[in-house]
Amino acid sequence: MGVEFKQLSFTYGKQPILDEISCNLRPGCLHAVLGVNGAGKSTLIKLLAGLLKPTSGSILLGEEHLEKLSLNQRAHRIAYVPQQQHVSDLIVFDYLLLGRKPHRCWQSIREDDTRVFAMLKKLDLSHLSQRSLHQLSGGELQKIALARAFIQEPKVLLLDEPTSSLDLKNQLEVMEIIAGETSARNLTTIITVHDVNLALRFAEHFILMKDKKILVAGGLEVMTTPHLSQLYTLPMQLYFHEDRLQATPR
Repeated sequence: MGVEFKQLSFTYGKQPILDEISCNLRPGCLHAVLGVNGAGKSTLIKLLAGLLKPTSGSILLGEEHLEKLSLNQRAHRIAYVPQQQHVSDLIVFDYLLLGRKPHRCWQSIREDDTRVFAMLKKLDLSHLSQRSLHQLSGGELQKIALARAFIQEPKVLLLDEPTSSLDLKNQLEVMEIIAGETSARNLTTIITVHDVNLALRFAEHFILMKDKKILVAGGLEVMTTPHLSQLYTLPMQLYFHEDRLQATPR
């Protein structure tokens, strides 16, 4: 299921945050949203999740208008993982079962238990199943949040800075999980990220946001020295290291 937003604007009070932005995002692809703080990246994710209502413009999931979908219909189509996780007293297994809530009544059924066990095994997280969320490290908590999103079986995956506050090892592991499941499940995955090199390593499509607008969007061809220098108001340079494109300040 693709995602398209057209002439999308959002104003908070009298402060414009996004100004008539448009983009078409295809399924089976990891789309990275890049920009400085305050560029509107998180606002865009929340608009696509239906957590905020656009001031103007439209959002389409496939051919369906997001605003016309019920909360349950949205939950069947969209999984949203915020930057900061709400940590409760639930154990991991019960927390993951909540991902099945849009598909069933509250009572747990055997099929849902099987799905949770399978997801924990697939992501090599089975050893965490009976731990409280409070006992998890930052990297473990983020992986569990992703597992819950996958158990929800969405068509669209929205992730707001999923690698923030993680060490390098966990950043790579989390991004590998996201990229792998995006391909395997044919998800339309939209991720905000500050690290340009993580985006270059894992994403296939890039949305560069600046001054309430989309500066440019497209494949690797838009990740140029002029575009990145303009995006960050900083001289940037691109180079290849072991056949991988990387970016650094000049």
